Amino acid sequence: MEMEKRITVPIDRATAAELRAGDSVLISGVIYTARDAAHERMTRLHKDGEPYPIALDGQIIYYAGPCPAKPGEVIGSCGPTTAGRMDAYTPELLDNGLGAMIGKGARSQAVKDAIIRNKSVYFGAIGGAGALIAGCIKKAEVVAYDDLGTEAIRRLEVEDFPAVVLFDSAGEDLYEEGQKKFRQI
Repeated sequence: MEMEKRITVPIDRATAAELRAGDSVLISGVIYTARDAAHERMTRLHKDGEPYPIALDGQIIYYAGPCPAKPGEVIGSCGPTTAGRMDAYTPELLDNGLGAMIGKGARSQAVKDAIIRNKSVYFGAIGGAGALIAGCIKKAEVVAYDDLGTEAIRRLEVEDFPAVVLFDSAGEDLYEEGQKKFRQI
């Protein structure tokens, strides 16, 4: 059953566990952007004993590399990127407290297992709607890896950021459910 829910970040395990694949959500609070290069760097440095550049507990990482802001705007277009490119790093981040991710596309079995194990959730944002999503972002600032340009880690303050639960902590996968329904037609 699809329901619209409002979520405030940080997201706790109990809230994540209540969400089901197909639920529409509006997310408010602070989320962080990080893409391939930032994921590689923060996991490599963490293995070398350095702390993560952001506190992961209950936080949401949005797989996005925003375009530069035009004069007078908070941020440029900020659409999701393909989540699978972060799959090699995601289980470690979830095991260290990350609460959820926002992206687009299917995830590997290792990521799905980590989501279930950590009572986390994977949200999807609509690809191609980056300009509309930017309207939900009230403040943006680079907090780590400025040298990576658009792939730097940014702290975003968001209000009613629209997303859909793609994979939930019970193992329900919206992509698989959609394919099953399509095959029945």
